[in-house]
Amino acid sequence: MADIINLRAAKKARQRAEARAQGDANAAKFGRTKAERTLEAAQSDKARQSLDAHKREDGPQK
Repeated sequence: MADIINLRAAKKARQRAEARAQGDANAAKFGRTKAERTLEAAQSDKARQSLDAHKREDGPQK
């Protein structure tokens, strides 16, 4: 004889598993480590500072 299962609980468990799988796929596709984020932030900050250092100072506007 088959075990009695709660269909609502089975449906919720299946939905949780599907959501977890989707989240794992998104993490693999879009996720970055903290080291990668800090490296990118440092590189963009350095590039911005370098660009600001090379700005030309024009005389007073007429």
